[in-house]
Amino acid sequence: MRAPDIHAGSYLPTLGSRFSVTDGLIPALLGVLLGNALQLQQTLLMPVSDCLIGVLLGLLLLALSLRARWPTLRWGLIGAAFAVLAFSSTSWRAQVYGSQVLAPALEGRDIAVTGVVAAMPQRFEGGVRFLLDLEAASLDAQPLRLPPRLELGWYAGVYARGDGPGESMGELQRLPAPLQAGERWQMTVRLKAPHGAINPHGFDYELWQWVQGVQATGYVRAGPRDPPPRWLALTWQHPVQWARGQVRDQILARLADSDAAGLIAALVVGDQAAIERADWDVFRATGVAHLMSISGLHITMFAWAAALALGWLWRRSAWLCLRVPAPTAALLGGMALATAYALFSGWGVPAQRTVLMLATVGALRLLGVRWPWPQVWLLACAVVVAVDPWALLQAGFWLSFVAVGVLFATDAGVSRASSSGIKGRFRTLMREQWMITLALTPLSLLLFGQVSLVGLLANALAIPWVTLLVTPLAMLGVLLHPLWDLAALAIGLLAQLLRGLAQWPWA
Repeated sequence: MRAPDIHAGSYLPTLGSRFSVTDGLIPALLGVLLGNALQLQQTLLMPVSDCLIGVLLGLLLLALSLRARWPTLRWGLIGAAFAVLAFSSTSWRAQVYGSQVLAPALEGRDIAVTGVVAAMPQRFEGGVRFLLDLEAASLDAQPLRLPPRLELGWYAGVYARGDGPGESMGELQRLPAPLQAGERWQMTVRLKAPHGAINPHGFDYELWQWVQGVQATGYVRAGPRDPPPRWLALTWQHPVQWARGQVRDQILARLADSDAAGLIAALVVGDQAAIERADWDVFRATGVAHLMSISGLHITMFAWAAALALGWLWRRSAWLCLRVPAPTAALLGGMALATAYALFSGWGVPAQRTVLMLATVGALRLLGVRWPWPQVWLLACAVVVAVDPWALLQAGFWLSFVAVGVLFATDAGVSRASSSGIKGRFRTLMREQWMITLALTPLSLLLFGQVSLVGLLANALAIPWVTLLVTPLAMLGVLLHPLWDLAALAIGLLAQLLRGLAQWPWA
């Protein structure tokens, strides 16, 4: 899955003698990034009418650019047009999304809701958390309008919410039911709008919920004075999420006696809540936490490794190569496996961004478009930002795209002869992993204010171990369960090594 050839021009058709599809592409892409970046700095949103005016202005500037005679003027008009269009469209999307927020008067009220569990429930010591796609809601038997997606907690034991008149904590709340994705439930809930802590450089909880599409959080009321939650039906909605839950349960059941059960569940289905807090502390101290959660970087490396493996296997058959070239098969296969992995890991926003980025790069290659790698990288970046403007505010976006840029830059300078064969491909993959680690170290220091010096060594060992051994075994274990035992053994050995490194003074 190589970066586009930097020695050839574009094969895209022209639109006349003075303007082509690629003419002014760079200012257009920069305009998309600049327009969205400027909009995200605004404290107030434009009215919808102003957004419409902005779109018309952007189209006018774009039309004027087609008639501009001087290249500098044409590029300037194109950049300004796309910046205005991006600014206006993002403002309009934010207005539409903001119109669905929870009304303040409904906070803290007992509301009857009916909906479908939209994702694999997250279990924890005090109960379960889950997403509910709302179908109906009522207050005092009167229908009302709520945000379309709710994040709810169903607590029990000492974590239960006994805040009604005369209720005590912990002893009155009904135990959570074994929820599954796709189930339709009717229950009483109390809601509030997402609120984050005002801590400089801290985790932006409100932004995270905004990106997830959650505009109200709350908890299930299951005390003796509340109507008991009712299971209504198992629907065909969210089948992938249902399958994730089944696989997670199978992993936890098979590896019940293993400390690595949570790690395998996290790598296969993206259930990060299954990882113990003590393990998270070790991973953060050694700088390998990104490998234990399915992030954009993780999916990118999975796609790269899958493409290399599929390309090697495809070249073993002359019959296959005569029908589909090995590079094409490797690209399509790597994309398909990466998309399947992203879907099965929960299809979170970082995963969606990464799949979109990989699809953009893959489409250019399939179309025979040969651009310099910085231009391809910028196009992928602009496409992702156009679809998800709020990605610019998230550290994962920058980590993913720096990693991809490093892959492009290092891959572009490598000859095919030096990377042929199993040993050559292995050396190429190891070099790319090491370069990514070096590139992300200063960026991590800038974004998070800390970096583990031990992380350089830890990542050099952990990245190939997790990418080439643990993750394939864990994923193949879905088809052949005994492979989960091997994956647990492999990740257990790595965890022991990381615990030792975490004790070093520079961790």
